[in-house]
Amino acid sequence: MTVTVRRADPLGPEARALLGASAAMMADRYPAEVNYSMAPEDLDDPAIRFVLAFADDTAIGCAALATRAGYGEIKSMFVAPEARGLGAGAALLRTLEGFAREDGLPALRLETGPDLTSACALYEREGFATRGPFGDYLDDPLSRFYEKPLGA
Repeated sequence: MTVTVRRADPLGPEARALLGASAAMMADRYPAEVNYSMAPEDLDDPAIRFVLAFADDTAIGCAALATRAGYGEIKSMFVAPEARGLGAGAALLRTLEGFAREDGLPALRLETGPDLTSACALYEREGFATRGPFGDYLDDPLSRFYEKPLGA
């Protein structure tokens, strides 16, 4: 099965389904004050590039790159549970990293939950290292922060 990634409309039905599943999963795991899920409407922004991962013709994952002052932030990264292990997460990250490099951004950053061990392992395999809070995030034991320098 081949995984492909392409730009998508976060307001489309496939995106809404994946984002809804992600938001439900996060709401089950984390209290609202440390749940940073974004609604599809929030992702429909010129400073955000949203992508879907497909296995054949089925949308199995999503992610977004938000351009910030001095870095790109990975947002709304999610792969459907039944599709995990196919390489969609790595494909999504690499696509967003490509966008960040095209834009000349010096680094990628993200926030995730420390108990999302598979996601944390993926980020670390893809060259991300833990760091402290950034942007508007607060230091909290229910958050883990990562960064990947992109170099010149």
